[in-house]
Amino acid sequence: MDVRNIADVCLVQDELNNVVFGYHLSKISVYDSAVYPKFLFYFLSQSQVKKHFLLNSSGVTIIGLAKTTIENTNVILPSFPEQQAIADFLDRKTAQIDTLIEKKQRQIDLLQEQRTALINHAVTKGLNPKAKMKDSGVEWLGEIPSHWEVMKLKRIVKGNLAYGANEPSAYADYNSPRYIRITDFDDNGNLRQDTFRSLPHELAKDYLLKDGDILFARSGATVGKTFQFKDYEGLACFAGYLIKADPDESIVTSDFLYLFTKSQVYETWKNSIFIQATIQNIGANKYQMLDVPIPSIEEQKTIISWINQKVQKIDNLILKNSGLINLFQEYRTALISEAVTGKIDVRTTE
Repeated sequence: MDVRNIADVCLVQDELNNVVFGYHLSKISVYDSAVYPKFLFYFLSQSQVKKHFLLNSSGVTIIGLAKTTIENTNVILPSFPEQQAIADFLDRKTAQIDTLIEKKQRQIDLLQEQRTALINHAVTKGLNPKAKMKDSGVEWLGEIPSHWEVMKLKRIVKGNLAYGANEPSAYADYNSPRYIRITDFDDNGNLRQDTFRSLPHELAKDYLLKDGDILFARSGATVGKTFQFKDYEGLACFAGYLIKADPDESIVTSDFLYLFTKSQVYETWKNSIFIQATIQNIGANKYQMLDVPIPSIEEQKTIISWINQKVQKIDNLILKNSGLINLFQEYRTALISEAVTGKIDVRTTE
């Protein structure tokens, strides 16, 4: 189990027919008439309880929470009417906070759509609105500037596309090469710090990454997601569910190729592959046939500079809204804790 999900709680408020729960979950049924179920839900939702469960979880590669730990957790119980009053108060307040969070998330979604559209136009149409266009010959790509070329990925990389190491990720030695897996980078192409794993040098040596390498996810829910290995301090290698492309910088810059994989047309290409397959999987044989529009190196650099300037403004707005969401979530968490522990008298609070 992912340690971040331990002690997450859910209140089932409706009768669910023909529904069962998995072995990673524990069910709490409230039969005591002195306990209001929704109050218990809020009590177990507070951050202090989650910290208690995290401290008492166990395991090495798989972290788990024993049922006895849950059963022996102390619960503060005011009178039944006060439990109801607290739960009603939190229903109102958390609904208001959740509405604010949803509004900010919608703004982020719109900004991300704007970001993708901006990148898409620049890497497929260029920056000159008066440029003469031609049919690319690729249905999902459409028209491109007449002086651009369309080249298969296999023609713009050095060597063959390469699969990563097929090794377990049980170690976290900061003196060894970092072992980069699909789950280690987010949708914005940033490496997560909380998932660090490593491989011994002798196992990593054939899979070491160099600045500018592009990694493609080849299966599962993240298939098609890409990561640019750039400006990393230290050594790193990559796992077997990733495919490495080493851009030929005399044809395509790493930055331009990476930005192309963040475009709408790349997403369209990816989805077209799934239509032809029974499972969501894109191997090296399919990636190497990806059509990429190629302007001159100088034009690529101009496009990259323009995109970076525009994207930076959008990313700043996304960051600002994300910060507000974090503040709302922190306030929500603190409010729940203060209400269920009696620090707020809900009888006198609007």
